[in-house]
Amino acid sequence: MSPTETVLQFMGRINQRDADKLAELMTEDHVFIDSLGNSVRGREKMRTGWRGYYAFCPDYWVSHEDIFENGNFVAVFGAAGGTIAENGKLPQENKWRTSAAWLAVVQKGLVKEWRVYADNKPVYDIVAKEKAGR
Repeated sequence: MSPTETVLQFMGRINQRDADKLAELMTEDHVFIDSLGNSVRGREKMRTGWRGYYAFCPDYWVSHEDIFENGNFVAVFGAAGGTIAENGKLPQENKWRTSAAWLAVVQKGLVKEWRVYADNKPVYDIVAKEKAGR
């Protein structure tokens, strides 16, 4: 499988919202780096992290428009979105979408690094609104 095919499969598993299936495509020493530069290291920590994110945003999705491969590096340009859960529900006003990019490092058919580039302001605005309403 080419690095691009691995990344497309990884994105497909993100959209399946199954942390265990997603973890199958991570190296044991997988590194996730968010758009603020925070990192989480290790497949098992990321499995837990994805479970938490899917609870926070149960319908989270990613999509791609352009993909560029250079050796084991794959750059993806597209969008991400979902709905921030509130008391177990997905209110329409908590729906968000933003342009996004990702840089993946693929090693032996697995994603070793997944770096996110996105504007998180739409999510922060929803969370701030929820906190203000409490």
